[in-house]
Amino acid sequence: MFEVDAVITWVDGADPALALNRDYHLAKANALALAGATAPLHDNGTNPHRWLCSDELNYCVRSIANNAPWVRRIWIVTDNQTPEIMPLPPETAAKISIVDHREIFAGYADALPTFNSLSIETMLWRIEGIAEHFLYFNDDVFLTAPVTPSDFFARNGPVLRGKWTDHSDLAASGAARDEASLLNHFNQINAAQMIGYTADHVFESAHVVHPMLRSVMAELFDTFHDAFIRNASYRFRDAGQFLPQSLHNHACLADGSAAILDTRDYLHIAVGAIDDWSAADISGYLRGTARDAIKFLCVNDLPEVERSFPDARAWIEEAIAR
Repeated sequence: MFEVDAVITWVDGADPALALNRDYHLAKANALALAGATAPLHDNGTNPHRWLCSDELNYCVRSIANNAPWVRRIWIVTDNQTPEIMPLPPETAAKISIVDHREIFAGYADALPTFNSLSIETMLWRIEGIAEHFLYFNDDVFLTAPVTPSDFFARNGPVLRGKWTDHSDLAASGAARDEASLLNHFNQINAAQMIGYTADHVFESAHVVHPMLRSVMAELFDTFHDAFIRNASYRFRDAGQFLPQSLHNHACLADGSAAILDTRDYLHIAVGAIDDWSAADISGYLRGTARDAIKFLCVNDLPEVERSFPDARAWIEEAIAR
């Protein structure tokens, strides 16, 4: 059996030093854009909710401890911060390592500081000592059922969750590139095209845990070195970037090593789509008969969800502990 690590990206956006640094670089970037030297910043990359911290990291770590105790090490990647994690069993606490951005950006320090998850994801595979097989978690993604390595890796590659999508109309629309809700689509289109896919045949990755192979990312870094360095250089999200995990997935699809799961075992409560849900819907998924089918939960904006569903944290607590 091979070893599997978990990698979580996290930042406390309310930290005064980080907020001051971010505001400085935002003002600098906006001034350059106003002078016509650069393109305007994308709304998706500057929305304050992107840096909010609402205990998601604690839920994420505890969900791994409860539902994937076989994970060898949990790497928390952050910007010169030490997260406050609630007490954990000693065996779980011993697995946790904190990784500073400066470590994974070694040799490319000009890109720091960065406030861009896409830029950080570009360099995650460079964590010193990371396992060949690793699981990438945004801190707002939680495991809600016991899982095994076979839920993430099959044969020689990753098990992917998502669907093939025709994004040709979107790719042809210049105006759509400025819409906050569509940025991720453009980032995935860019990734697919690097591997040779066209916009009408893009594998759209779901918002779940992403199984990844360090060697695949290292090979892609060598093949697309300049594109990787450029991708990592954006301090804020941009429509010109590629989604690193999508690049990884399309490379594995192209060489036949990836497997696509043909059932849906995840629940994604997205920003801007809360009105599409009812309390009964969410409670049904996390407490009702559909519960056993759901292994992953993504809650993009917990404070916003709580405003509509005050029981949200109770649902998450129940879900990650079962």
